[in-house]
Parts: sequence; C-alpha cells; structure tokens
Amino acid sequence: MRIERCYFCSSKVYPGHGIQFVRNDSKVFRFCRPRCHKGFKRKRNPRNVRWTKSFRKAAGKELTVDPSFEFEKRRNVPVKYNRELWQKTMDAMKRVTEIKTKREGKFVMDRLLKSQDHQRVHDIVEVRKGMSLIRSPAAGLKELLN
Repeated sequence: MRIERCYFCSSKVYPGHGIQFVRNDSKVFRFCRPRCHKGFKRKRNPRNVRWTKSFRKAAGKELTVDPSFEFEKRRNVPVKYNRELWQKTMDAMKRVTEIKTKREGKFVMDRLLKSQDHQRVHDIVEVRKGMSLIRSPAAGLKELLN
C-alpha cells in the first residue's frame, strides 16, 4: 500500500481516495479532495493559498529544514526481510517521531514568544498614541476639592 501526496496541498492521499488527473504528457497529478482539484484547474499557486502546507512553509509558519524530514522520503530500493532489521526500523521510527514532535514544539514556542514581543511593542505604541484619551487621576481631585 503506497500513500501518495496531494499535488496541491501536500496532504496524504490514501489508496482508493481522491482524484487523479493525467495530463497529455502522461504526468499524473493526485488530489486529496475536490477543493485541491478545483484550485489546480483554476491555475492557483499553492504557495499563495493560505491553507496549503507550501504556503505555511513559505511564510515561515512551519518548520521546513530539519534533518528528521529526511526519514520520510520514499525509498524505492527493495530490502530483503530481516526480523532484526524490521525491529530496529520500528524503534528508529518511534524515536524519529519523538524527536520531530519535540523540535516542532520548540519551533511553535519560539514563534509564540516572538509574537508576544511584537504584541507588547504594539500595545506600548497604542498607549502612547491614545495617551490624551486616558484621564489623569489628578484631574478628578480638583473638582472634589471645590
């Protein structure tokens, strides 16, 4: 069973699912859902469509360069079955997913910290602009004294 990638949004297309489009030069395009197929037919660039993985990577919203992604690449070299090799492979896959989740979590936290700093600066600028709108506490004291 081979799990393909959607040409438009890069999500997984399982066997028996999605739509296949074959061009005249016999290039095969696979799509996970009609939304992706329609975007392709309308000649949309996936990097400009906000919900695709290529947009998120191009905009710096997802981790793009990480050595753990090298393990996801498809290898077409057949290997003779070996129980010990199979067990090592399964252990390595678990470890790789663990490392990948940890790195993605760190990436997300770094992005959140950047946005907090940006929001703090934005709030300070907003307060400085609207300083005239903030009423001074001393302004009410004169009315009470009279």
